[in-house]
Amino acid sequence: MAERPVVCNTSPLIKLTGVGFLDLLPQIYGTIWVPEIVRDEYRAGATAPTPDLTAFPWLSFHQVTIAPPLQALAGFGAGEAAAITLAEASDARIILLDDKRARRVAQDRGLIVVGTLGVLVRAKQQGYLAALRPVLTMMIAQGRYISPTLYAQILQTVGEANDADAP
Repeated sequence: MAERPVVCNTSPLIKLTGVGFLDLLPQIYGTIWVPEIVRDEYRAGATAPTPDLTAFPWLSFHQVTIAPPLQALAGFGAGEAAAITLAEASDARIILLDDKRARRVAQDRGLIVVGTLGVLVRAKQQGYLAALRPVLTMMIAQGRYISPTLYAQILQTVGEANDADAP
């Protein structure tokens, strides 16, 4: 029996590309399923050095018709709604989402949610990253918000904490 898929939304793709670690996804999860609308959102926000997602054989793109109940929800975008719809339809083992409201909706619908920081923690724990602190520092320098409490908790989790931990 084939392993259940992992579905990804736009923000983890953008954030991991921004710190040069998009290649962690297949190392940790294998093939990643992406709604076509997520691919289109990624392309719309792409800058010159941003890689074309279609070049990665470990990404599998899927046409998704957003479930009507999700279309009615305000507060998160079509990419999130499509990712949740695809995760439900495919019985995904994990959905990669960062948006707080979308995460809550996905969890309420019984999906297992992991965010970009969770991917990075797992990568560190599995030996794919030598250190997580420099990656978090780079994300913060790029304008990504990580609360001081979460920053300290993450570093504690991966064994990189010290008394001066704050972004």
